Amino acid sequence: MSTQSELQQTIEDMVDDHRGILAADESHPTIAKRFKAINVESTEENRRVWRSLLLTTPGLGDYISGTILFEETLGQKGEEGTLLPQVAWKQKIVPGIKVDKDTAPLSGAPGDLITRGLDGLGEQLQGYKTQGARFAKWREVYPIARHNPTPLGRQANAEMLARYAAICQELGVVPIVEPEVLMECEHDIGRCAEVTEQVLHAVFHALHQHHVSLEHMILKPNMVLPGKACRRAEPDEVAAATLRVLRRTVPAAVPSINFLSGGQDDEEATANLNSINQLGGNAPWQLSISYGRALQQPALRTWIGKTENSAAAQQALLKRARLNSLARTGEYDPSME
Repeated sequence: MSTQSELQQTIEDMVDDHRGILAADESHPTIAKRFKAINVESTEENRRVWRSLLLTTPGLGDYISGTILFEETLGQKGEEGTLLPQVAWKQKIVPGIKVDKDTAPLSGAPGDLITRGLDGLGEQLQGYKTQGARFAKWREVYPIARHNPTPLGRQANAEMLARYAAICQELGVVPIVEPEVLMECEHDIGRCAEVTEQVLHAVFHALHQHHVSLEHMILKPNMVLPGKACRRAEPDEVAAATLRVLRRTVPAAVPSINFLSGGQDDEEATANLNSINQLGGNAPWQLSISYGRALQQPALRTWIGKTENSAAAQQALLKRARLNSLARTGEYDPSME
């Protein structure tokens, strides 16, 4: 199969009008923090058990079309001895891989960050493909401050995302492009809209320069939200601001926009997605999810590391996945919680 055919097949398997992506790619420090909150030690075995629980949830493939995995998960097996990427694909959930590494201060742009991990990426992706990964994900982060992100910060981060995406597509791997404007700031929703528009403009300019096929990528942006220190915005306000920015910056050729939850709680993330789809019914892209904590958190609180809670935890995950599927068509209602 040609790389172009591989890319197209993956897009067809992942993009539809009712499913979304489960982000289960937490790094060791992040999952350790999540486990600590429920008094579970972050051992390799506990991580395997948790991610196996997620991927073996009966019926999950009805609402989830892809899952972003952490590197160690590609080689781990479920309780029946099947590799976890294969476990996912049994439910027609396409397995993918997080390839970005840690962030570091960007030289020449105080306050801005840059993500590391591009060196040797092609060779790594070839290995991940043999383990079943069909798409990849790379995240760049943009803290908001009075002078950040700087023009240099926007340009440098966009360049990294575009170089990553081009490498992926050369190997037949669909890139998820994730520019995240962070919520951990004191900005209002207007400032977030301004920065998100600038960021996305820079990203698509860089993607064009690197000849990235927009038809064979997925965008994973933040919603336009006020910082955590500001008042919480209503879903219709979030939807209007988010769609305004997307219509100004994202070409119609992009098949799907899968929002990150970005620190929103599970119900807030679903309500905002619902309003975005209600208001954006004529949008040229699918408007979906690539949620991590906003899908996993209720299941994690139910599981608390105990085997006897596994079935109930899976039902908690399935409920959130189903409610987000309803939000894809604007049919979610808070009374369903």
